Amino acid sequence: MAYYLRKTGYFVLTLWAAVTLNFVIPRLQPGDPAEIMVRQLSGQGEIDPAQVAAVRAMLGYGDENVLVAYGQYLRQLASGDLGISFTYFPFPVVDVIGKALPWTLVLVGLTQVVSFLLGTLLGALAAWRRNSRFDATISVGSTFVGNLQSVWIGLIVLFVFAYTLGWFPASGGYGYTDPGWTASHVADVVAHGFLPALTLMVTAPIGFILSMRNTMVQVLGEDYIRLAGAAGLRERTVALGYAARNALLPVVTGFALSLGVLMGGSILIESVFDYPGMGRLMGEATANRDFPLMQAILLATIVIVLTANFVVDLIYPLIDPRARRAAA
Repeated sequence: MAYYLRKTGYFVLTLWAAVTLNFVIPRLQPGDPAEIMVRQLSGQGEIDPAQVAAVRAMLGYGDENVLVAYGQYLRQLASGDLGISFTYFPFPVVDVIGKALPWTLVLVGLTQVVSFLLGTLLGALAAWRRNSRFDATISVGSTFVGNLQSVWIGLIVLFVFAYTLGWFPASGGYGYTDPGWTASHVADVVAHGFLPALTLMVTAPIGFILSMRNTMVQVLGEDYIRLAGAAGLRERTVALGYAARNALLPVVTGFALSLGVLMGGSILIESVFDYPGMGRLMGEATANRDFPLMQAILLATIVIVLTANFVVDLIYPLIDPRARRAAA
């Protein structure tokens, strides 16, 4: 119980810090966001101070007292009021993010799960066949591919599979099919999402491969592994039931940590493929200086990553009971 209480306290404290930084950082940047928004909206050199005051109040900058403004910000956040999007005016930010978030969650979620399974499998095989040609190929190849830029990979994938071969659509989330849970629409969505997922899949398993390989090599040197082999157990049983199972524990922790990296990479990938997710939305918000939308996207990304890490922390004692004993 002490372990779960401590992890819950860390989660709440970290979430509060993220929410507070999301309030402080926009106020530290130069310029008045409300004045910038009014000037862009009106397109005139002179602006009405009353309009600036109204937009400033909408953004939560109306009260000069920082503590009062912070309390108002927390109340709005608790009620789900994240402001009005300037890019998609007059729609609320919550509605705009609600339409884009499922696309990113499905893309990143499926890519993360497949990368975890593929990376741990290849890493375990490389460790079991250490110092072999397969191990050298996986290790050197992973190090090389891991240094490639995701945008560059996306452009190559787009050129080869969309423009040259014409196997997959070049952009968008779906084509001209009627939205709904029909077979044609689902197939169309899968076809549009394949290239962004493939681009993420090129580099996403690298961390799992190297982590699993290095951890399992250390585990294979333990005494209980040699004892299991001396007892006459099959190699498959020793590799999977003993070595891989214990080497998997640190990799599970890295699963949630790598989610933040994958979420950050998906922003650029979605912009390359014009995918209707949070990445494209972030690009539009940045180009239009849509401060409420940018704040909400950053906050949503932070909350997703923190929640994923919190869930892994709660599951970890079920995988490794030593975590509970260490906390006690």
